Amino acid sequence: MQTEKLCKEIKEKIENVTNLKSLNDLKIEYTGKKGIITELQNGIKDATDKKEYGIMLNTIRKTFNELFEEKLNKLNEEELNKKLESEKIDVTLPSKKIRVGSKHPMTRTLEELEDLFVSMGFDVYDGPEIESDENCFQKLNLPLGHPARDAQDTFYLENEYEKYLLRSQTSTGQVRVMEANKEKGPIRVVCPGKVYRRDDDATHSHQFMQMEGLVIDENISMADLKGTLETFCKKLLGEKTDVRFRPSFFPFTEPSVEVDATCFKCGGKGCSLCKGTGWIEVLGAGMVHPNVLKMSGYDPEKYQGFAFGTGLDRFTMFKYGITDIRTLYGNDMRFLNQFTRGDEDR
Repeated sequence: MQTEKLCKEIKEKIENVTNLKSLNDLKIEYTGKKGIITELQNGIKDATDKKEYGIMLNTIRKTFNELFEEKLNKLNEEELNKKLESEKIDVTLPSKKIRVGSKHPMTRTLEELEDLFVSMGFDVYDGPEIESDENCFQKLNLPLGHPARDAQDTFYLENEYEKYLLRSQTSTGQVRVMEANKEKGPIRVVCPGKVYRRDDDATHSHQFMQMEGLVIDENISMADLKGTLETFCKKLLGEKTDVRFRPSFFPFTEPSVEVDATCFKCGGKGCSLCKGTGWIEVLGAGMVHPNVLKMSGYDPEKYQGFAFGTGLDRFTMFKYGITDIRTLYGNDMRFLNQFTRGDEDR
């Protein structure tokens, strides 16, 4: 009789439960440390007929567990249905416009140049931005105290004679590539990345992007340099672009040249962008100085090479008609949205 009475009581209480909290409280009431079923279980040691007592206990425990699981599943299902009903989406409502990002114009220019040079057989090398004075200047034929250092004034830790600095040119990557080439064989590499100089105005920035290239092999001449740079300018600025070379000076190349391209805006006729000349200076280049080859372990009697360098910011400004370099780093969405081309990025 006690079994039937207790099972009936359990059934009535579980049927009256309306939420998960009450059901959990009921479980504690019967199966907790001081619960009714727990106390019955502890009393088996004092029972006269342990077998009959055990059958009674199992019947009560089985009744509670089955009714509890059934009620638990029912309450979980009801709660899930309520949640689904409250979070139902009306698919007939008009959609919200999703703002899609796009590549920064600098990223577009960098990727375009990397693709071009890789197609010409160049490797891409990304060197560290914190460099030694030796790699940044001395191994590029710029010894301590050389006046040409002033044109590449950079951020030293203390003074010009400190060991490390923020690199002022990505030519440091060329030095690292030459020294890493233990066989001292041919090299064809471009080195893009950030460089730092103490400049800050509409056309200069204290931090900007450069890409420098280096080719070393036997029987390399100015003709190889000219052909490479003509291809480079035509692919980036248009097939109708003409290129001219003007004598210049760089400590790490000899002979050295400044390279101009016909203004892409006026086609060489003269305009405000090219200041009426029809030409725009786009990069510097030259044949690698024998001293630079020697300091990196190359025999200048056997190998020759050419190097070139350009500012990616400058090319980006020319390509997209940007008049102030500072807008490239301003993170102004009004400026960046002008270069959104979702169809090209997908």
